[in-house]
Amino acid sequence: MLNPQWLRSFAALIEQGSFTRCAEYLDLTQAAVSQHVQKLEERLGPLLIRRPRQLELTPAGHALLEYCEEVSAADQRLNKRLSEHDDKHGEISLICPGSIGLALYPMLLNLQQTNPGLIVRQRFAPDKEVLEGVLENRFELGLATLKPDDPRLLVSRFTEEPLELIAPVSERVEGWEDLKRIGFIDHPDGRAMSSRLLSRYFPEAPGIGSLPCHGFTNQIGLILEPVARGLGFTVLPRSARLAFQRPESIQVIEGPRLVEDTLWLIHRAEWPLSTRAKLVVKTLKAQIEGLSLRNHACRRA
Repeated sequence: MLNPQWLRSFAALIEQGSFTRCAEYLDLTQAAVSQHVQKLEERLGPLLIRRPRQLELTPAGHALLEYCEEVSAADQRLNKRLSEHDDKHGEISLICPGSIGLALYPMLLNLQQTNPGLIVRQRFAPDKEVLEGVLENRFELGLATLKPDDPRLLVSRFTEEPLELIAPVSERVEGWEDLKRIGFIDHPDGRAMSSRLLSRYFPEAPGIGSLPCHGFTNQIGLILEPVARGLGFTVLPRSARLAFQRPESIQVIEGPRLVEDTLWLIHRAEWPLSTRAKLVVKTLKAQIEGLSLRNHACRRA
């Protein structure tokens, strides 16, 4: 195994570009830096071509520099794993559907502003990508609309998310024929959500497949734009509607009963959540529940 101090000296030498600056940077003597490089060259062969005011790497030197970078990255990963007890520093990684993600992202940013040592990494994705992202350890936390049964995952209820039938404010919607006339704006989860909601609202109707489709987009923030322009209706979770910037141009069509999707929190079962992940889950659940209570009170008023 190569001496870590030799590797640090070599990487710093290439970064600084000269033995003098490297020695000053590492608080070593120039002779010590030269000795470290000499020890490496005794093991690996020539690493540098020394020219006036320039150091040129040999093929072996390039390979060693890549190795130094890999060692540094591994060292950072180890420090990150060893600091998982720290709830004020480190990465928060969450993958979730875009609808609830629109509501959660500002909450995560508020948490980061309160704790500047945190780093927020959030991705919007459908259920399949959510499961893959958590199982492959690319994200510590995930939210899914379908409850997974993979034994490698711990699954718990996060919240309920009401689905809403949303139409242009200019349209009058009293029955199935009105929806047929207006047309449907589809999105990646559109048909599944619409089937769940419309089967409750119109149990005798032939289903979403019988309605004309007037558009499709996979960008969660844009789904309501064609609705606002009078081009069709759609079905979305309430959080997506609340995030829309022109609420005066759309309307929610009330039905005979509330239709909700359960959102499931998932993470790997083989190891415990980091302390910061536990803080995030606790904070987000409290804020989402508070938001739900306020929305319920507004609807009753």
